[in-house]
Amino acid sequence: MAQRRLLEGLGVTVTEEGAYRALLRHGPATLSELAAETGSSVTAIRRMLPRLEDLGLISRVAGRPLRLIATPPNIAIDILVARRQEELTHSRAGAALLATEVAERSGPHPEEVLEVVTGRDAVARRYLQLERNASREMLVLVHPPYAVDISDDRENRRRAARKGAPTRGIYSTQAFEHPGMLAHTRRAIVDGEQARLGQVPVKLAVADARTAILPLVSDADRAVESALVVHPSALLDALVGLFETLWRAAVPLRLAAEESLEPEGWPQAADTEVLALLAAGMKDDAIARQLGLSPRTVQRRVQVLCERLGARTRFHAGFLAARRDVLK
Repeated sequence: MAQRRLLEGLGVTVTEEGAYRALLRHGPATLSELAAETGSSVTAIRRMLPRLEDLGLISRVAGRPLRLIATPPNIAIDILVARRQEELTHSRAGAALLATEVAERSGPHPEEVLEVVTGRDAVARRYLQLERNASREMLVLVHPPYAVDISDDRENRRRAARKGAPTRGIYSTQAFEHPGMLAHTRRAIVDGEQARLGQVPVKLAVADARTAILPLVSDADRAVESALVVHPSALLDALVGLFETLWRAAVPLRLAAEESLEPEGWPQAADTEVLALLAAGMKDDAIARQLGLSPRTVQRRVQVLCERLGARTRFHAGFLAARRDVLK
């Protein structure tokens, strides 16, 4: 009788599930032991290893010869579900954009809906104009390159002093590769911005759900030389819908210095910063650059946080932190 497949809905093939379940039954095993348990060859098991590790189903036991151990099912399923939820979020975001292809042809003329802005300075001025004129809410998807120079402290102080509309921002992992971006975001949060980390498929700013601006060319290595301004239309509705879909899936980002969140004094503000960046998928070197720490210090802190949360991997630590509201 064929074995019932339990993980098919989470993207695990029958062969991968068979190897994982065999390892659960057998316990820690060498490649040859696992091959014998599954009826496969050692070569086939070795070829399958990277995929099983990427899925979070197995890990390696230190020492020689190479031995494998199965991730406990409750942890493994949590990791697989989190990945599938991320894929669904991408699909929903794509659906929001595809909705514009079936919008009714009646309504404003295209030239009344779309406005093209060319020139780096002109794009920066148009963005700042939208920001200044917003009265209800600014929605921002943050991803390099930046039209506005965030290192310009004078302009940053002027923008903060204006106390404009409340802002919600979703930051991509790549956003924090830019020097000084973490400090800039920390100041924005202190000033009242609600910030989250998540998937950012396109740079975007929406003012009062009535006007949006986004680059015509999406390339993190090129300056923003031209942008598209979108006025009330089905396209604008789709862009707002895209933001709200990404917002629901994003991880809260808290970077402001605060008191301890628990009576035991954990997590400290510094811990939540590391956990938030881990949840976003940032590597130790990138986290170290943004926090002004050495990579070794970050590695030690990540190890302590994993132990505190009962996490087996860096990704799992960020996932558990978000799930337990540690990042809120």
